[in-house]
Amino acid sequence: MSTEDTQRYKVVVNHEEQYSIWPADRENALGWKDAGKEGTKDECLAYIKEVWTDMRPLSLRKKMEQSKS
Repeated sequence: MSTEDTQRYKVVVNHEEQYSIWPADRENALGWKDAGKEGTKDECLAYIKEVWTDMRPLSLRKKMEQSKS
């Protein structure tokens, strides 16, 4: 019996530009939208690692940017 994960996933993003993975065959959780990437778990996690370079929520980034002015 193989333990390989054959589930297809999609990358989802919320209003704070935080990323997660979600089973591709399931409706997104409330507040999350498709980020445009689908594949294996490893492919999706690699995509997130590449695009999510600033872990701070969007609201915090905006607040910090305003305080610089």
